[in-house]
Amino acid sequence: MGFNTEARALEDEIFRLESQLAAAYNKLKSIDASEPFVPPSTLQTSPIRSVYSQQSPALLLLSDSALPLGSFAFSSGLESYLAHHPASKLPPIEPFVSLALQTLATTSLPYLLSAYRDPSLLQELDDTLDASILCHVAKRASAAQGRALLTVWERAFRATVDSRLVSANALAIISAEMKKLPSATPQGAAALEMPVVGHFAPVWAVVTQALGISIHDSAYVFLLNHAKAVLSAAVRASVIGPYQAQAVLGSGWMRAEIEGLIQANWHVAIEDAGQGVPAMDLWMGRHEMLYSRIFNS
Repeated sequence: MGFNTEARALEDEIFRLESQLAAAYNKLKSIDASEPFVPPSTLQTSPIRSVYSQQSPALLLLSDSALPLGSFAFSSGLESYLAHHPASKLPPIEPFVSLALQTLATTSLPYLLSAYRDPSLLQELDDTLDASILCHVAKRASAAQGRALLTVWERAFRATVDSRLVSANALAIISAEMKKLPSATPQGAAALEMPVVGHFAPVWAVVTQALGISIHDSAYVFLLNHAKAVLSAAVRASVIGPYQAQAVLGSGWMRAEIEGLIQANWHVAIEDAGQGVPAMDLWMGRHEMLYSRIFNS
């Protein structure tokens, strides 16, 4: 399951340069926060700038909360986490968001990066990830969102992509395999026996690769969308207000948290992927034991 060493070196170099550029922007803003930063006009016509402008529409669509992936139905363990704390002593939301992001990064991000680097391994990575997720609630949520993304790909994005691409071909194969399966959905134990599940992380990686989104942006938006889903659940659970949720999403802490997790897991092989927050499996696993609940997980 290796990949081209030269391509890996170029990806690392791009990631390093993007991190340096972001740090330079933040430093410039801190020097004179009274005036908004305007990039030099030369950058707007440079090859690098034109590459980013080409991927922007797809990136904006995939980061939209209205993307029909069904993430609003899942709290990623938040509802169970809150139920195990006294109502009068609810903890701040930021620590849980950090744990939720760490869980996703340690369990799913290595599969996302591997699938992006070699889309032809999509079905194999999907099968391996299915065997690696221990919590049945997390497995069901991942399968449901992955299948929803495949539906979005088939109905909205596929026609805009060259079918000769390796990533487009990999998506066509897994979609065809899933159409052969019975009409059973990822709800319940039937999903655990399916040879092709369509887990969210590897499917997301191959879709973003087919749409021309960079590997770093693919990983960043994947984690950011998860943070948005958790904070949206917190708002609907009346833990925080909508303005506080946006403040957390737009904070420097959130950017640093996501960038740190990407960097920490950039070279992690799927063989080394695992649950970084064991308590999260307990919270998610006990969700179905709650007396009343408003989320699926």
